[in-house]
Amino acid sequence: MRAVVAVLLLVAAAHAGFWGLLEEKQQAPDFRGILPSISYTPFEPGHTEADPAADSEKIRSDLKKFSTIARAVRLYTSTEGSELVPPIAAEFGMKVMVGAWIGKDESRNSREIEATINLARRNSNVIGVIVGNETIFRGEQKVEDLIKLIKQVKSAVNVPVSTGEIYSIWSENPELAYSADFIAAHVLPYWERHSSAEAVDQAIDRYQFLRNQFPGKRIMVAEFGWPSSGYNLGKAFPGRVAQATVLRNFVTRAEAIGIDYNIVEAVDQPWKFFEGGVGPYWGILNAAREPKFNWTGPIVDPDYWKLATIAVLVGILMSLPILRLAQPTVLQTLTLSAAANGVGAWFATIFAYWAEHYFVFGSAFALTLGLTLLVPLVLIAMARVQEIAAVAFGRKPLRLIVKGAPTVPATIGDSVSFPKVSIHIPAYFEPPEMLKATLDAVARLDYPNFECVVIINNTSDPAFWQPIQDHCRALGERFKFINAENVQGFKAGALRIAMERTAADAEIIGVIDADYVVGPDWLKDLVPVFADPRVGLVQAPQDHRDGDRSLMHYIMNGEYAGFFDIGMVQRNEENAIIVHGTMCLIRRTAMDMAGGWAGDTICEDTDLGLNIIEHGWLTHYTNHRYGHGLLPDTYEAFRKQRHRWAYGGFQIVKKHWRRFLPGASRLTPDQKREFSLGWLNWLGAETLGVVVAILNLIWVPIVAFADIAIPDKILTLPIIAAFVVTLLHFLILYRLRVPVKWGQMLGAMIAAMSVQWTVSRAVANGLITEHLPFARTSKGGLSRMSIEFQAFWEAVIGVLLLVGAAVLVVTNNSKQIREIYIFAGVLVLESLPFLSAVAIAVLESSRINSFKFWHDAGVRSAELIGLRPEAMPTVAVPSQPVASEIRPKAS
Repeated sequence: MRAVVAVLLLVAAAHAGFWGLLEEKQQAPDFRGILPSISYTPFEPGHTEADPAADSEKIRSDLKKFSTIARAVRLYTSTEGSELVPPIAAEFGMKVMVGAWIGKDESRNSREIEATINLARRNSNVIGVIVGNETIFRGEQKVEDLIKLIKQVKSAVNVPVSTGEIYSIWSENPELAYSADFIAAHVLPYWERHSSAEAVDQAIDRYQFLRNQFPGKRIMVAEFGWPSSGYNLGKAFPGRVAQATVLRNFVTRAEAIGIDYNIVEAVDQPWKFFEGGVGPYWGILNAAREPKFNWTGPIVDPDYWKLATIAVLVGILMSLPILRLAQPTVLQTLTLSAAANGVGAWFATIFAYWAEHYFVFGSAFALTLGLTLLVPLVLIAMARVQEIAAVAFGRKPLRLIVKGAPTVPATIGDSVSFPKVSIHIPAYFEPPEMLKATLDAVARLDYPNFECVVIINNTSDPAFWQPIQDHCRALGERFKFINAENVQGFKAGALRIAMERTAADAEIIGVIDADYVVGPDWLKDLVPVFADPRVGLVQAPQDHRDGDRSLMHYIMNGEYAGFFDIGMVQRNEENAIIVHGTMCLIRRTAMDMAGGWAGDTICEDTDLGLNIIEHGWLTHYTNHRYGHGLLPDTYEAFRKQRHRWAYGGFQIVKKHWRRFLPGASRLTPDQKREFSLGWLNWLGAETLGVVVAILNLIWVPIVAFADIAIPDKILTLPIIAAFVVTLLHFLILYRLRVPVKWGQMLGAMIAAMSVQWTVSRAVANGLITEHLPFARTSKGGLSRMSIEFQAFWEAVIGVLLLVGAAVLVVTNNSKQIREIYIFAGVLVLESLPFLSAVAIAVLESSRINSFKFWHDAGVRSAELIGLRPEAMPTVAVPSQPVASEIRPKAS
C-alpha cells in the first residue's frame, strides 16, 4: 500500500510539474499611460430604451471605469442607446467619436445620419464622426454613394468626418480617402492570418503603406486588437496571453512613432456570436467589466494555476479507487493514475472553457449535450485502461480454472462421488446431421453419471425431428427425446420443459447448444468445482470448428475469441461473469433459488446467471475450450445474433437495475461495477458511437458554412483519445491473451467494429419495445447469403461521414482553422465502424472470401516466378480443433 500511495503522489507531482512546463509566459513592454481611444458598444443591436434611467446608469458605470484607461471612446451607431454616451462621457472628461451605422436600409441610414449630426452639434466633446463601419467591405454601399453620405455629414458638422474601412479598401479606392477628412483604417492582423508574433509589425507596415500612398493625409488606425479566445485562423491563435502581448507591444510602438489609434474593443460583446468563435472576445475587459490582463509586469494567465490545481485534485480523486484494488503492481498503479490525471486535466479544461466563454442558448445546449455524451465515453475509456493495466501489468488471474491445475479441494476419484449431471440440448429446426454430431460427442463423455435431454420445440417438419428421435433411441436410455409443440417462451420455454423431464437425482444441469461438439473431459474436469457448496455455476467458453469455411468466418471466429479470453477472464476475478448458455454447468439448487429459466427476456441464459449471482452464489470460469460449435452461416446471421444479444442485454438492464441499488441484492460493489461498466462498455459505447456520429453529421454544415468551430480540447480530442484507447485495448489485450495471428486479429477488429450500428439499433428497439421474438441464429450450412446488401444503412452513414469530412477540409482550406481539421478527422474515425460493416458485406459476396481463392492465387504466383507447386511455401491455414469424423455434413 505504501508503494501504491507513493506512485499516486509521484504521478500527481509529475502532473503538476507538467502544468508548470506548459505555462505560457511572455514578456512585453510595460504600458503605464492612457489609451487614446477604445471602441464601445453599450447595447446589443435592436436595443430599445425601455428604461432610459437604467440605461444611463449602465453607461455611466462603464464610462467611469473606461476613463481610467482611455481618453476617448469610439461609437458605431448614434441610436439604440448610444446617443446617451456623449453627454455622460463629458462628465468624466472623455471625448467621443460618434458613428453612424450605414447598411442597405435607406430609412435607417437616414435616421442614423440625422442622429449623428445632432450628437456632433450638441456635444462639445465629440471629436469626430465615422459614417459607416466596413460598409464597402460588406458590400452594403457603393463607394460613390458612401462618399455622398460623408459629404452630407461634413456639410452639417464642424468636426472631422470619415468612414471606417479595412486598410485595403482605402488603398483600392483613393477617391474615398480624398473625400474624407482623415483615413480611419482598420488593421486587424488576426483576420489576415498573421501570428501574434507578426501582428504588430504587420500593423505598423500597413500604417506606413497608407502614409506612403496618401502623404500629408491624417491616418488613424481606427481598429486594432486581438481576440482572447476562439478558434485560430491560419497562424493566428487567440488567447489571453497572446492578446496581452500583442496589445502591449502595439501601443508601445504606436506611442513611440506617434500613431493615432483606437483599440477594439473596450468590453467583450457576447452577442457577437455571428462573427464566429472569436466575435465575443475582443475586449480588454470581460463582460463583467474586469481586466483580462495587466498592462505591466510579466504576461501570464492569472487563472492558470487555479486550473492546474483543479486538474491535479481531480486526478488524485479519480486515482483513489486504485487503493481498493487487490495488490496492484507498480506499473499497473502508474498506468491507472496517469489515466486518472489525464481525465483531471480534461475536467480542468472544461471548467476553464465554461468559465471564460459566453453562451447563447444554442451553444450552451450543444456543449451540454456534447459533454453529456462524452462523460460515459470517458468512463468507458477509463474502464478499458483499467483492463489494459490489469492484463499487461497486473497479477495473473487467481480464480481462473486452468486445465491440469486443480483449483478445488477435491477431484473425482475413488473417494469422491459422481454427482449426476443432466445435459439439456434445446433445438429448433436444426439440421439433423449437425445435431447428431452433438449427441455423438455427448455419448463419448468420460463421465459415468449423466443423462441427456433433447428438447425439439415448435418444429413441425418430421424431417428435422424424426432422425433425432431415432438417433436418441440408438444411443441408449441415457438420451431422452422430447418433441414439444406450441411451446411458449422460445428457448427458455423449451428448457423449462426439459427441467420437468430431468431425473430427480440430477444435481447439476448442463446446457449446450445444438451445434456444440463437446470434448470427452468436459464433465470430468469441471464437475469437481461443485465440491465447494458455495459454487452455483461453472462456465466454459464458446469456440467454433468451422472458422476455415471462409475468410469472413475466420475473422468472425477471432472476434468471438476476444470476449472469452479477455473480458470473461477479468470479470471472473470479481465473480461477475456473463453466462452465455452453451457450455455451462448449473447447480440445480442454485437454479431453483433463482427461479429457473425466465421467459421475459430473449437472453434467458444471461438473465439466469445474473439471478444466481444476485442470490450470492459463486461462479467460476475456464477459458479452456471444452466444446466447439458452428459459426453463423452468413454475415446476416452474425448481425441477427448480435442484435439478439444486445436487445436481450438491454432487457436485462431494465429488469435488474433496481437490484444494483444499495441493499437490494447480495451483489458486491465490485460485481455491480463489473456489470455496470460491462453494459456501458458494450451497449453504451456502440450506441454512443452512432448517436455522436449522427449529431456530428448534423453539425457539419454549421461548422462548414457558419464559421463555428467545435472546441477541440473538450469535445473532439477526447473522442480521438477514446478511439486510441480502444485501439490499444484491442491490440494489446489480443496479443497478450488471445492466441490468434496478426491477420486474424486485425480481421477480428473489423468484425467487432462492424456491429456498432446493429447494437445501437438493438438498444433503440429496447427503448421502444418490451419484447421481440427470439430469432434463431442460422448455422449448419442451411442458410444462404441474402440477395439484399447487408450493410446498406452503414454504407449511407459511412459515406456521409466521409463526405462531411471532405466538405470541412475543402471549406477550411482558406481559413485553416485547426479545430475544423480535427473535427474532420473525427468524422473519418467515426466512419470506420460503418465502413467495416460494408467491407465485410462486400467480402462475403466476393471471390476473395474463399480460402481456395488465396491458395489458387499462391499457385499462380508460384508458376509465374517459376516455382514447382511442390516447392511452394506452405500457406498458413487457420488452425481449428476439428475432428473430421464428427464434423456434420451440413456444415
